[in-house]
Amino acid sequence: MNRNPLIPFAIIAILGIGAMFLVSFKGLGDMNDLASEGEEAPVEETASADPEELYQQNCIACHGDQYQGGMGPALSGVGERLSEDEIIEILTNGKGAMPGGLVAGKEADMAAWLAEIK
Repeated sequence: MNRNPLIPFAIIAILGIGAMFLVSFKGLGDMNDLASEGEEAPVEETASADPEELYQQNCIACHGDQYQGGMGPALSGVGERLSEDEIIEILTNGKGAMPGGLVAGKEADMAAWLAEIK
């Protein structure tokens, strides 16, 4: 009745390594599906938002909740300082630390809304 005490540990190790490989291959198969799911949602969300919702999502962190500025310049009275074309240019290409394209496809609507802020 002299059994080798390492046999049960070896079997468990082999089963564990096999399970690890199976789970890894399953994850590799799902990688493309998971990557494509995240690409579609933000485009639809941004496309249906009005300018104020876009401001809340993309701009409030730098320009403040009352358009008073902060890390970015104050937006109150921006329509008196800049034309709508200049605002569209800034929204499209960015300026200073502000990146361009934050409101892609809605630049004209956003520029008209910003020009009205007093």
